[in-house]
Amino acid sequence: MEEELRQIKSDCIRVCLFGPESSGKSTLSRKLSEHYNAPLVPEFAREYLQELWENKGKICRPKDLIPIAVGQMKLENEAAKSTDRLIICDTDLLSTKVYSEAYYDGWAPELLKKMALENTYDLYILTYVDTPWEADDLRDRPERREEMFGYFKNELDTNDRKYIQVEGNVDQRLEIATKNINEILN
Repeated sequence: MEEELRQIKSDCIRVCLFGPESSGKSTLSRKLSEHYNAPLVPEFAREYLQELWENKGKICRPKDLIPIAVGQMKLENEAAKSTDRLIICDTDLLSTKVYSEAYYDGWAPELLKKMALENTYDLYILTYVDTPWEADDLRDRPERREEMFGYFKNELDTNDRKYIQVEGNVDQRLEIATKNINEILN
């Protein structure tokens, strides 16, 4: 199981969008993918959990966390095999760990915690919560956005991850992100 959660070796630069729900990660990740003509690794959990909700009327359960992590890494590793330049990841295992700990009173599966810290990215882009809240079947904490943002920022700081924080509208975020990605590419 550990191998399924490990990043494959690759020369590509890995950029990961990171932050709480409805903070603009998917929008910015699509824009970055288009800008660089780079593979986009979508959020596996969104499709998995939407299907769980529609088919069984259930929300994320602790037993879903490892299958979500495995699905996410499968998508990321496929993208990493397709290029030696750059991939844009809408999320990562560290995000899954943060959500697990926030929703399950500090608990996350040990394997998820281990692999979330073992996998690395060249740059995290931390998305601030100054975007409008967009409700859907899966989002549930509009009143706790600042608190959730704090969890995500703390995770990056605690684990000494290289990151930038983006705020403002999509164009402002894209400008800051591309400036930082260009520095890595050059």
